[in-house]
Amino acid sequence: MQKDPSKKYRPFPPVALPDRQWPSRVLTAAPRWCSVDLRDGNQALAVPMNVSQKLELFKKLVEIGFKEIEVGFPSASKTEYDFNRLLVTEIAENKIPKANDVRLQVLVQAREDLIERTVESLVGAKKAIIHLYNSTSPAQRRVVFGKSKREIIEVAVRGAQWIKDRLPKLKGTEVMLQYSPESFSMTEVEFAKEISEAVMDVWQPECVGQASRLSPSKADENKLETGATPVLRPKMILNLPDTVEVAMPNVYADQIEWMCRNIKNRDSLIISLHTHNDRCTGVAATELGLLAGADRVEGTLFGNGERTGNLDIVTVALNLYMHGIDPKLDFSNLNSLIEVYERCTGMTVPARQPYAGELVFTAFSGSHQDAIKKGLAEWEKKHRTSNEVAHWDVPYLTIDPTDIGREYREVIRVNSQSGKGGVAYLLESEFGIELPKDMQREFGPIANDAVDKLGREVSGAELKQMFWREYVERNSPWNYQQFNHEKDGAKTNCEAKISFGDIAQTFYGTGNGPLSAFVNAIQYHPNAQKFEITNYREHALGSGDDAAAISYIQIKTADGKSRWGAGVDTNIELASVKAVLSALNRL
Repeated sequence: MQKDPSKKYRPFPPVALPDRQWPSRVLTAAPRWCSVDLRDGNQALAVPMNVSQKLELFKKLVEIGFKEIEVGFPSASKTEYDFNRLLVTEIAENKIPKANDVRLQVLVQAREDLIERTVESLVGAKKAIIHLYNSTSPAQRRVVFGKSKREIIEVAVRGAQWIKDRLPKLKGTEVMLQYSPESFSMTEVEFAKEISEAVMDVWQPECVGQASRLSPSKADENKLETGATPVLRPKMILNLPDTVEVAMPNVYADQIEWMCRNIKNRDSLIISLHTHNDRCTGVAATELGLLAGADRVEGTLFGNGERTGNLDIVTVALNLYMHGIDPKLDFSNLNSLIEVYERCTGMTVPARQPYAGELVFTAFSGSHQDAIKKGLAEWEKKHRTSNEVAHWDVPYLTIDPTDIGREYREVIRVNSQSGKGGVAYLLESEFGIELPKDMQREFGPIANDAVDKLGREVSGAELKQMFWREYVERNSPWNYQQFNHEKDGAKTNCEAKISFGDIAQTFYGTGNGPLSAFVNAIQYHPNAQKFEITNYREHALGSGDDAAAISYIQIKTADGKSRWGAGVDTNIELASVKAVLSALNRL
């Protein structure tokens, strides 16, 4: 590490915006979304997707609701070009459900030969966005191109004109135009404004509602049907990319607000964001950029992209969702989306990826597990009984996992860091074993010691085995042999055959019920300690006549020792007898 980084690095200069408005704003609606998975995400893969993989992912993007998808860089390779042509044909022949209203966005540099090839790739498309870009930052101007500001503007203007000149080739296509001053966030805002306005002068976007030769009038609709000329949408997309994060996200927000307030004819523009994640603040930069006045967001599923990745659209969309805002994208089956994404791209979704990761809705901490269990119980009760809207408010869970296709059983898992709450939750949710609170306090540390020795996470089935071994199968030295009882007025008489070690004996007792009679009978055994039942609970472990019942009994001896026992049988009275013997064995 540099001992004095100030000698090598300098802070990014702030934007002069003393009366910034974005900090006091609140988001109330979703932006327009554009997926760049098939272009920006694809070029970041060590092994780019082939045509069939890109087609599968495109169909999934359409299915979840994207209306604008950057499908590639058709001038870059034959594969990219062929994919574009395949999409145009598939959509024209109605082979992709819901794709008719999707705009195919294509990226192109400000070079005439590349623009020619790009326009050719869109011939026959129903809706398209032609996305022109060139680099504008001081470092790019100086190091890569060796050009002045004026020369860089000329590059953008020529590219814009070349596109405009070729639009007649796109007969019957509804075309939108998009411009990106690449590395916008590293460019002087005044120069970004100047070059963007120069492109606007060529394309002449106009405000919706104004009379315009570009407005989609009835005549335009007729032209679309007859294929006479391309129809331009009146607004232009101005994409302001945070190509490489070099500053805190509030600086990007200032840049966006400055542009929104200072660029001419703001109402003729759709201001778009395209953030990367070099400082791990791509999501924050996007959310603040939306507060600053942007209308549109470009990004990828799960943040796939060059270096540290692009913006994760899933995260931003579900952040809106958790605040009660419809994101206009359907992530109700997130597991299915992950499966397609991983198969097509070869990438994996990290276990801690927001919303999507395998461990996102898990809790290993005992206190977290206990809070989640109580919160879910409260939510279920409110949801069942309240006539009013029950708002989600469960500790440690930002959204209801079922809203994105996950299940509650995934919420709590157990390892050596877990407490009684997590252990109890898994036993109840997976096997219907409802441990009394005091019994949870007794079994929790026992389970944790066993898990600690294993040194790994354990499943619900393994926890059940531990519980059975500790309680239900504890049949030494006391072991049940036989139990009979009959009612005699207000009293119950019983006959209990019990073995202690290898010796079986029969005892008789009387009480106000079968369990009381058994306790009184066993007290006559020479090896028995005097004890009383201090807690009792039982419930069925299933349904039907042959369902087993489980009984939990806590006993307390004359010298103050206390133990829980558990017994299982199809007869609840026998389950209780076995639970008493389990508790005695655990003394």
